[in-house]
Amino acid sequence: MLSHDFGAGFADPVRDAQAAFRAILDALANPGMAQKLLTSGERSTALQGELVSILLTLSDHDTPIWLSPALDTVAVRGFVGFHTGAPVVADPEKANFAFVARGDDLPDLASCNLGTQEYPDRSTTIVIELLSLTGGAELVLRGPGIADTTTVAPQGLPQDFVAQWQDNRELFPRGIDLLLVAGGEVIGLPRSTRIVEA
Repeated sequence: MLSHDFGAGFADPVRDAQAAFRAILDALANPGMAQKLLTSGERSTALQGELVSILLTLSDHDTPIWLSPALDTVAVRGFVGFHTGAPVVADPEKANFAFVARGDDLPDLASCNLGTQEYPDRSTTIVIELLSLTGGAELVLRGPGIADTTTVAPQGLPQDFVAQWQDNRELFPRGIDLLLVAGGEVIGLPRSTRIVEA
């Protein structure tokens, strides 16, 4: 008898995916405001609860994904293949979603799929696991979904993040969107958001 240990997904796949999807939508609609993310209990290998929840919610067999080096293992590929069937690609430019483990480098935003003028929604969304969503250098956010300004202070973004984001913002409506996850929460940074250092 064959035994496969691909790890557990959601306890209640339909309800849990709906709750996670709502948190992701709320995070992108309200940039900078942390949303509680229902996390899968799965914590095997390098794939942690927040990344698992978003991967299970947003990917399927028609959704190419890119995995950062710590995630690109036989075990994680087996988990992805068993639960979602999403193809794993070697180039973030070919991915709908890119998943970055805590401690791995964020890919250069310009190296991802930036979408086209006709189909800007086909760009890459990057999901990055951080040490914390608080306690880092303060960033001031403006734009749609923000009444005036709001401030975030995530730990673990690259030093040139603000410069990369400004270049990304200038491509609007093209450009990538970002989901920051840590501690069971998610913060959305859609491409329409303006970010400056505090």
